[in-house]
Amino acid sequence: MTRGQTLAAALMLALGAAVSLGLARFSYALLLPPMRSDLGWSYLTAGLMNTANAAGYLAGALAAPWLLRRLGARGALVWGSLAAALALGLHALVRSDALLYALRFATGVASAAVFVSGGVLAARLATQSTQSAGLVLGIYYGGTGLGIVASALLVPPFSGNWSLAWLTLGAVALVLTALMAWQVPPAGAPGQAAPAAGTQDRRFAWGDFGFGLAGYFMFGLGYIGYMTFIVTLLREQHLSTGTIVAFYSLLGFGVMASPWLWAGLLQRQKGGGALARLN
Repeated sequence: MTRGQTLAAALMLALGAAVSLGLARFSYALLLPPMRSDLGWSYLTAGLMNTANAAGYLAGALAAPWLLRRLGARGALVWGSLAAALALGLHALVRSDALLYALRFATGVASAAVFVSGGVLAARLATQSTQSAGLVLGIYYGGTGLGIVASALLVPPFSGNWSLAWLTLGAVALVLTALMAWQVPPAGAPGQAAPAAGTQDRRFAWGDFGFGLAGYFMFGLGYIGYMTFIVTLLREQHLSTGTIVAFYSLLGFGVMASPWLWAGLLQRQKGGGALARLN
């Protein structure tokens, strides 16, 4: 593959990050104020909705190895994205807290399948372009920003009807899923590197990931709470809808810019140095 084809393939995979995190997770912050007002939620209930989503994501991430063995990375990416899109649309049809908890959990499970499998495919793609490996990985993870910007633009027009907002997000996720299914080639096709020989036999050791998991855990404590309630805070400060859209879009554009800002660091740091410095 040429460098242009490699980066184009990374952009297609980035649509998975846009669905799994940008649309399926971070759109909730924009929908929280109207849902809380309409359904009479306390802040505890609002936070527990996100806890259910995070629990589902954890369960999906832990189940990912089994899913990858059954469906392959591309199958897990496409089917997980389809499940996430359908779960988003189903949010529009229920008002029961219990059912919404279940849907947030299911969305988390599907999102993890998409994000993990997309990461596997992005890593394989990066091995084919050692000169652009950091940029390829950055583009994939930066796809989250695309989903954040899309949420910021799609949700506010439906602030008076959160059900329609969920339906719209589900429809957009379906379109992105169809585009991925069309553009991402099956494993083993030209342009998709297979895992290196012998890697399947390597045993997983928690000790190898302990510091990385601890750092990522602390990172999650900070950004999930912030991204859940920041829009609610801005609305309670009586900022205009336009200002909130601009603010949330700026967050998304920041994520999209990150591949270009940090590609060099990711390219140079092969161990935990990049994660430590960015944290």
